[in-house]
Amino acid sequence: MSSIFTKIIAGEIPCYKVAEDDNFFAFLDINPNAKGHTLVVPKKEVNKLFDLEEDTYNGLMHFARRVAIALEKAVPCKRVGVSVVGLEVPHVHVHLIPLNSMNDIDFKHKVSLKPTEFEEIATAISSYLN
Repeated sequence: MSSIFTKIIAGEIPCYKVAEDDNFFAFLDINPNAKGHTLVVPKKEVNKLFDLEEDTYNGLMHFARRVAIALEKAVPCKRVGVSVVGLEVPHVHVHLIPLNSMNDIDFKHKVSLKPTEFEEIATAISSYLN
């Protein structure tokens, strides 16, 4: 059975897409820790980070770096934090979270955004990905 992320990549479930290439996909987390919280996933569904082939792992980190740099330009923050937990969805995903305090990385801390805010953030991040 496909993961929710595979369904998002396939367009079966809507998302606020930030970036995409042949192998990777980035989109806003709909239950964000902070404004701009982005998920970066490989298109190939693999459950655990360290089960990725080395080229895919390195490609994921390279892609996530590009997205993080754009995210930091689009969303004012002290830095972009990175977390890979992998328990909630059985599909490798990297959390990129704009940080202004340690609470922003705490997954118990959530913010609410309107659909228009998600759209504006996704567009802003995408605009810096050149």
